[in-house]
Amino acid sequence: MTTHTDDTKRANHTGGTGGTDVEYASEVPARLAWAEHAPEVYKAMVRLDAAARRGLDPKLYELVKIRASQINHCAFCIDMHTKDALAAGESVERIVQLGAWEESRHFYTEKELAALELTEAVTVLTDGFVPDAVYDKAAKLFDEAELAQLISVIAVINAWNRFGVTCRMVPGHYQPGRHA
Repeated sequence: MTTHTDDTKRANHTGGTGGTDVEYASEVPARLAWAEHAPEVYKAMVRLDAAARRGLDPKLYELVKIRASQINHCAFCIDMHTKDALAAGESVERIVQLGAWEESRHFYTEKELAALELTEAVTVLTDGFVPDAVYDKAAKLFDEAELAQLISVIAVINAWNRFGVTCRMVPGHYQPGRHA
């Protein structure tokens, strides 16, 4: 079991051969507590997030948020949504495989695969568009209201990721369900 203490930046790590003390790198402080300095934007984002998640399966919602956060390298959001996914009953195995979902397709439903593919297409717009085939696959598996909500969740997590990465929000301290 690994524990993290802010005071010593040390962890007790118990491996297969017994307990040893391991010293981890120092925690890098956040650049800016943007929510404190832009509270109306933060509150609006929380309301937007709550509106976007309505009608979507909580596990699917968290898988989408984790995957977009992995792509965007937002450690804070990966920490938060992994913990919330576990609290929602998601399996560790499916969360671990999420980074390689294309090679681990058998862990996910067709609907989840379509959502993950759409998440990647919307998150990485380097080609300047979401391919028709990706959109069409999602449109076949989600009704229009669900699809609209899914697109909203993907857009919202990408916005949250931009705040998290830019302000270097610190992962590791989030408690599950705090922002549900």
